Amino acid sequence: MTSLANFPITKRWAPKDSSVIQLYSFPTPNGVKVSIALEEMGLAYEPHLVTLSDSDVKSPEFLSLNPNNKIPAIIDPNGPTGPIGLWESGAILLYLGEKSGKFIGTNAAEKAEITKWVMFQMGGLGPMFGQMGFFYKFAGKEIEDPRPRERYRDEAKRLLAVLDGALEGKDWIAGDYSIADMAIAPWLNALNFYGTRNAVGFDDLKNVPAYLERFMARPAVGKAMNIPARPV
Repeated sequence: MTSLANFPITKRWAPKDSSVIQLYSFPTPNGVKVSIALEEMGLAYEPHLVTLSDSDVKSPEFLSLNPNNKIPAIIDPNGPTGPIGLWESGAILLYLGEKSGKFIGTNAAEKAEITKWVMFQMGGLGPMFGQMGFFYKFAGKEIEDPRPRERYRDEAKRLLAVLDGALEGKDWIAGDYSIADMAIAPWLNALNFYGTRNAVGFDDLKNVPAYLERFMARPAVGKAMNIPARPV
């Protein structure tokens, strides 16, 4: 019996190597945050493909790890006091940063600055971009009333302006490259998928486009974006 046997999710997404971090994810902006962090930090892990269909994310096995039925989630067999399961991408980034001692700052002030920008993405950039995408690309685009679409577009533009100003004179949002960039940049990249890059005036921004280019050019990012997760 492995140390992961007490996690029911492993009965459906069985580990090949139960000694490494198990990643349950799908290549959404939130999903790739964690694979990018794992690659950047050099932590050994095994990816498992969990699709966004109810048959996966609402299955009893997945809900046993994440009752909020959202990817990503992880199990670390070598947690602080034994195996630990985690969900919420921001929480996972903070945990992995602490575990590896990388990309999370070297003192309390740096950590606070990085955490601030992780929370900016979690509470603002991600939810607003996601809602905008719904009204531009998915079922919301069929709604004739333009106000929902305009609301989320305008808030996305506002948040991009905040980010653009904060990047003035900097390569990375919190000084050195950090988990804050791993949180933010995948959502910027999602504007291409949503078809909203022009709607939010992305290419007119002074600092954000080059910031995204720097991020996407990192070897670990390129590798993480193409990790072949194993389906059930």
